[in-house]
Amino acid sequence: MRILLNGEPFELPDGATVGGLIERLDLAGRRVAVELNLDIVPRSQHLTTALSEGDQVEVVHAIGGG
Repeated sequence: MRILLNGEPFELPDGATVGGLIERLDLAGRRVAVELNLDIVPRSQHLTTALSEGDQVEVVHAIGGG
């Protein structure tokens, strides 16, 4: 299936979840914020939130610094 990830087309297998997307992006274990179709997805729901064809996903990860 094809989604829009941070405004760019991105291919994922059917049945993918937000958690699977985060793993695929090598962001597992990092502090990330995920917005799915303009709604924030709580971290506790990443593994159970399914993605669908055409979904718009924004993933932002925190970078330390000072």
